[in-house]
Amino acid sequence: MPLWFWPAGLALGALLAALFDGPLSRYPGWPAYVVVLGLVVAGLWWWGRIRLAVTDTEFIIDDARLPRSVIAAVEPLGADDKRRLLSVDAHPLAFVIQRPWISGAVRIVLDDPQDPTPYWIVSSRHPQRLADALHRTADQPA
Repeated sequence: MPLWFWPAGLALGALLAALFDGPLSRYPGWPAYVVVLGLVVAGLWWWGRIRLAVTDTEFIIDDARLPRSVIAAVEPLGADDKRRLLSVDAHPLAFVIQRPWISGAVRIVLDDPQDPTPYWIVSSRHPQRLADALHRTADQPA
């Protein structure tokens, strides 16, 4: 979630809660602020999340599943490399899950003759840790 979404969302939530705290209201206004701002925080958190898991057999990101057996190479990317691979050097069949406010990413090169997708690009705040997790095999300790 971009940092500026939080103050903007909280400000809009406070304005909405202020509707319940008018001069003609018979009830105290603070519960409206607690409920509305709590809902705004929960909504922003839920909206900005991406579920990601690396198991012994597959890489799961949201609804997408990638068998680890088809992963040929994993490369952590910095901001410049990510920008280049998403613009001038982009492949039209690449699978991309990225958040523009996250500078790092991981490129996962595939070796699957049944799938025309050449690679996946996944945004990550910790690209090296994700790459290490994908390199780790089932017989190595976590």
